[in-house]
Amino acid sequence: MANSFAQLKVYAAKARLGAIIGTYHAKSGHPGGSLSAADIFTYLYFNEMNVDSANPDNPDRDRFVLSKGHCCPSLYAVLAMKGYFDWEELTSLRHVGAMLQGHPDMKSTPGIDMSSGSLGQGISAACGMALAAKIDNKDYRVYTVLGDGECEEGEVWEAAMFAAHNNLDNLVVFVDQNGLQIDGTVAEVGGIEPLDKKFESFGFEVVKIDGHSFEEIEAALNKARATKGKPFAILARTVKGKGVSFMENQVGWHGKACNDQEYEIAVKELEDTIARLEAEV
Repeated sequence: MANSFAQLKVYAAKARLGAIIGTYHAKSGHPGGSLSAADIFTYLYFNEMNVDSANPDNPDRDRFVLSKGHCCPSLYAVLAMKGYFDWEELTSLRHVGAMLQGHPDMKSTPGIDMSSGSLGQGISAACGMALAAKIDNKDYRVYTVLGDGECEEGEVWEAAMFAAHNNLDNLVVFVDQNGLQIDGTVAEVGGIEPLDKKFESFGFEVVKIDGHSFEEIEAALNKARATKGKPFAILARTVKGKGVSFMENQVGWHGKACNDQEYEIAVKELEDTIARLEAEV
């Protein structure tokens, strides 16, 4: 049974809280892009994908690859809420020998289908998974999330060409378009627009959405399922640092953790948001 949009908002806020908890305890990490992608992760794992934490290696499960692997803190929080591991694991993020590393590790973390982090490689792995499903006559679908800065990587477009050439209509590519990357705005650093026209020219069906709207995420994924013969790209406009007032649209929060005072403020804001949203469910 699908979760209501009201319930999904609660899960997404908790995912953001988990990202703040994890990066704070690590004293490092990437909160900004983790917060911007939290709604996408939430919808995929709670309403879209055929996955089960009790059977994480089911060969018929849907697959997910976080191509922008540095933004795993909120993904880890979603996996914890889905029961893949305990929430308390978030406090050991990036610690030596811990289950949860700074980039996804398929060998040590339940629920991670592909190790990632070197930008551009995640979408390539997702294409391979989607082709494998076709070859094996399997019905599972493959989802991947890229950063907009990541789309400056040439390997992204090699993968896009491969996906269209092989008619991978079981592949859904999200681009988390928060407009910021480590060195500044994406427009200033790489100038990737018009991104929709680029994906279309590589043979994708494309939609543009508000990446914080569960209604629009759902509509886009429904269209993706109905699209045959070509891969699907969802360009999701988001806010980097979404949900924490002093982080929103601030490039400096790409790759640093909160200090003690900032942590208290961020946790208070997110806990207040969670309480408000739970009252509305």
